[in-house]
Amino acid sequence: MKFCKKYQEYMQAQEKELPGVGFKKLKKILKRCRRDLQIRRGGLEAVADIPTCPHHCQVCDGTFFPSLLKEMSEIVGCFNERAQKLLDLHLASGFRKYYIWLKGKVKRNHVALIQEGKDLVTYAMINAIAIRKILKKYDKVHYSKQGQAFKSQAQSMHMEILQSPWLCELMAFHINLRESKVKSKSRKAPVLFDGCFLTLKDDKPSLSCELFDSVKLDIDLTCSICLDTVFDPVSLTCGHIFCYMCACSAASVTIVDGLKIAKPKEKCPLCREAGVYEGAVHLEELNILLSRSCPEYWEQRLRTERTERIRQAKEHWESQCRAFMGV
Repeated sequence: MKFCKKYQEYMQAQEKELPGVGFKKLKKILKRCRRDLQIRRGGLEAVADIPTCPHHCQVCDGTFFPSLLKEMSEIVGCFNERAQKLLDLHLASGFRKYYIWLKGKVKRNHVALIQEGKDLVTYAMINAIAIRKILKKYDKVHYSKQGQAFKSQAQSMHMEILQSPWLCELMAFHINLRESKVKSKSRKAPVLFDGCFLTLKDDKPSLSCELFDSVKLDIDLTCSICLDTVFDPVSLTCGHIFCYMCACSAASVTIVDGLKIAKPKEKCPLCREAGVYEGAVHLEELNILLSRSCPEYWEQRLRTERTERIRQAKEHWESQCRAFMGV
């Protein structure tokens, strides 16, 4: 069965109507583009000599890429929103958790949480594959590399679903639940996806996950600023992960003020993209996973961070008092 048909069957089988890639519509656009190009160039024989699509193709520039970009934006938005709600429920406690259950009418057990996580990961992966395949189809039809160039552009616009910090959080969520089930010696828990694990090579951790259709994710968990395992990790909107304190230092803000007040001109230390701090995501599930996997390092780093946080908090309030007193 062709992937296009599999994809359509998957999307139609969903209980709720979810955003997706309009395969049929995009393929029709490609056919129309090819047909218009043939007419402009004077038939099939002339088109065979054309190595690429024209640089200013009205069909591609005005229809295909804008349509795909809109669909990618809706897919990423839907995935991020649903993943955030799921993880908020898992991390919530006490009255807040009960309130979320009542408000969202969510089933109150781990199996339901795991199934929701599995559905989310499947949704993310199958759409990532769909986008990859339609862009390959574009390049094949036009004998060009503009499809791959568009993919790079989408990544810079944070429209690539595999870059979502919530996917990293779901992977950590899966491992945390799996390990908690093993420790409690209960029956084997259902898994979100096969081959998902945390690896430690030369004391450098990374998250790895093998998914269907040859999709593999490897997320390095070393902070590029302090060159240690990320502590209290935070993901910037560009997708790069740092220690929270390191990110605050790079953004020229104190941990008391936080990343929300970072100036738009402040750039990511790795990709040099500006304005990436305000929408940063705190990776709580990843934080739990690393604290369990590296207990000795975590305790040592916790002591160091506590001292530094107290120092910064003291300096902050002293400066606030001086400002208030007009000193």
